[in-house]
Amino acid sequence: MFRLDDKVALVTGGSRGIGRGIAEALAEQGATVVINYVRGEAEAREVAQGITAKGGKADIAGFDVADAAGCEEAIAQIAKRQGRLDIAVSNAGISIDGLILRLKPEDIVRTLNVNVGGAFAVARAATKVMMRARAGRVIFISSVVGEAGNAGQTAYSASKAALLGLTRSLAREYVGRGITVNAVAPGYVDTDMTRSLTPEQRENVLKAVPVGRVATAREIATGVVYLASDEASYVTGQVLRINGGMYM
Repeated sequence: MFRLDDKVALVTGGSRGIGRGIAEALAEQGATVVINYVRGEAEAREVAQGITAKGGKADIAGFDVADAAGCEEAIAQIAKRQGRLDIAVSNAGISIDGLILRLKPEDIVRTLNVNVGGAFAVARAATKVMMRARAGRVIFISSVVGEAGNAGQTAYSASKAALLGLTRSLAREYVGRGITVNAVAPGYVDTDMTRSLTPEQRENVLKAVPVGRVATAREIATGVVYLASDEASYVTGQVLRINGGMYM
């Protein structure tokens, strides 16, 4: 169940954190995984080597999702090199936090360009390939704060909320073409970001999580694997919340 043999998957921002967990989980289910990075080539190679060491198949691709033209060219080349593209996981994103009165306009623009513009670029390029095959899976990684909001994260929350509208609208556009479009909205996850919190900050985070702990990247990746699988062929336009009960 949930096997992805002979499938090719692209994971943007796949060299660390949630993206790394997604890349590894997709590979374990048999997919050939292309790990995208912007500056972390060494990290991306490490992930790919770890996958191949376990008998999986992986490649890396360096490009910036915020560069729409470059993104489209890179994804076209990936599809040409691999012979297909079945799954596109739009995970790359940034978070520039701060109260709105302290946010610089350029910080807001940068956040939206990467998190929203990048998702548009990935989806547009990937679905061009998928339409020819009349099959595919597009999965956006949103966030619990895109639904619940969070003080001090206005730009990030707005960008993640935008992905939900993109998910539902794009799902309607492609519903008759064999392409499903869904989103995963994680809560707090054990990544470099949460590990850098002070004990007091971590305690406050945990108070907001009914299950009393942060998620692992693996738990988020499991949801992505399901949405990428043939078993989820009847699921489109949905938001899969993996947040420990933070938002219901």
